[in-house]
Amino acid sequence: MEVIIPGYTPLRLGHLALDFNGTLALDGRLIHGARERLAALSELLEIHVLTADTFGAVESELQGTGCSLVVIPRNREAESKFQYIQKLGPETTAAVGNGRNDRLMLEAAAVGIAVIQTEGASVQAIQSADVVTTSILDALDLFLYPLRLTATLRS
Repeated sequence: MEVIIPGYTPLRLGHLALDFNGTLALDGRLIHGARERLAALSELLEIHVLTADTFGAVESELQGTGCSLVVIPRNREAESKFQYIQKLGPETTAAVGNGRNDRLMLEAAAVGIAVIQTEGASVQAIQSADVVTTSILDALDLFLYPLRLTATLRS
């Protein structure tokens, strides 16, 4: 996926890395409307869900979405997410998250999106992001309708 944004580095994205709890899910359950968007986006990007799987339900929640699941260690979440972005290639990866443990991946990614939902968002995640939304559905729609991303990031 290529997104040309006036006054911004052109985005040539191949990957989308997503936090699960607080971002895609609330209390371990996928937020209503996310499943359909993930399935549509999986046709455009490789989607990677990075989680410590706090509620133990992520595998069943992601069935049929076209996402790759990466369960990371609970005691090194921020570093593990950052290292995963480095492995994918930060210049071709977008990231979405809400927690303090997402701040490094949001900053490293070509475009980082912080979401503020029911669980809230850490100030560090917001400060590390390029874009802030109030819904995961809006964040995912930025990639389904990239002119929205252009409108937000252009100079």
